[in-house]
Amino acid sequence: MYSIKELGLTLDIEDNLLSNIIDIGVQHYPNEFGGFLIGNYSDDQTHLSITNTILPNKFKGTPYLFERDTIGIENKLKQFYAEKPKKFYLGEWHTHPNNLPIPSGTDINAINSIANHNEVSIKNPIMLIIGYNKTKVEFGFYVQFKNKLYRYE
Repeated sequence: MYSIKELGLTLDIEDNLLSNIIDIGVQHYPNEFGGFLIGNYSDDQTHLSITNTILPNKFKGTPYLFERDTIGIENKLKQFYAEKPKKFYLGEWHTHPNNLPIPSGTDINAINSIANHNEVSIKNPIMLIIGYNKTKVEFGFYVQFKNKLYRYE
């Protein structure tokens, strides 16, 4: 369980899902890789459960950049939305090979773009960054809230 006490927000993710996301990202070493985060909120919107990931069908990864396309993602999102309980797009995840899980300027611009996009129904997107090298894996969960980026601890 992760939290941002200042905002009264909590987040959970199953260990096996997090391990799976890390494994997928590391398979693309030395390039960055990422995907979409899926899950749901509590009724009072203060607790977030990340339950799934969707991988992009089309992407470009370099050691310092990850760009993904949304081609074919809409149908997968509709399938999650049809489940009971409904699952929603929550945000994005990506790796930082040989680096720390700290948002770059590009990452901040991307999450701001998601938060302000007309066709995205989520106003407080989540970003998971996985920083790793040959001996260590670290991750950071962040949320864009009222035009400011906060880190879950």
